[in-house]
Amino acid sequence: MTNSATPDERGWFADHSPGDDGASAAITEGRAESPRDWPGLAVEGGFADSEAEYYDRLHEATVATARAQARARQQADDQQVMHAVRAIDDCEATANELAERVAEWARSTADEAPSGIEGAHQVAAMEPSSPAEERLVSLAERVVALDEEAAQLRQYVEETMPAVAPNLTALAGPVLAARLVSLAGGLESLAKQPSGTVQVLGAEDALFAHLQGGAPSPKHGIIYTHEYVRNTPESDRGSAARALAGKLTIAARIDHYSGDRRPELAADLEERIETIRARDSE
Repeated sequence: MTNSATPDERGWFADHSPGDDGASAAITEGRAESPRDWPGLAVEGGFADSEAEYYDRLHEATVATARAQARARQQADDQQVMHAVRAIDDCEATANELAERVAEWARSTADEAPSGIEGAHQVAAMEPSSPAEERLVSLAERVVALDEEAAQLRQYVEETMPAVAPNLTALAGPVLAARLVSLAGGLESLAKQPSGTVQVLGAEDALFAHLQGGAPSPKHGIIYTHEYVRNTPESDRGSAARALAGKLTIAARIDHYSGDRRPELAADLEERIETIRARDSE
């Protein structure tokens, strides 16, 4: 192998020694117009002592490349948002459960006791007068901390989603958009889903019961929380859910494959929802 040969002619291992970090980039970005005797060229150029050793080093380099790409994927913004929105749910579920415990405990020390998250905030602000109340107030403070953490996570999602999926966020709002991405397993996965699947994301249990027989097919999943579905008369709610899911699917695909902002999607969807809702008044 001569130094005058082009990288395509010399192979991915050109100018790299075994274990060189640059090998991963060469494998990812390199290309060749046609197959060649890469093991022979590697041996000739001194990259490997034998064909078997060449394949061992190729294996090591490709595994390292795959691991690096997996790490990058896990660090992608849509993956971070997925973790954040799941953490919101965990914080809220734990806070609500502990808030009920705080209310039950508080009722044992007073005739009336506040309940729920707001009740926990009130208890956390109390001045304890006994060791038991100290523990009660401490528990309430943990509930408040979880509630505040959920709020901060929600703020992170609201600030991040417009950059991760601008069109999806514009149509669904940042939190619902993040939940759809999370349920699908990522923006790329959501972009590849048919609109019928997007329509029932979050209603998997109901869909499974329908497929098993004896239960009606769900008309919508988590997109029910969108005001276009929730505030549409029940008789037309399925149509509204289909219209919304269709536009959300298009938005996710644009966000994943091109990333350019399409304001006309929101206008088209609003017009469609108005048409659907008008049926009820006819």
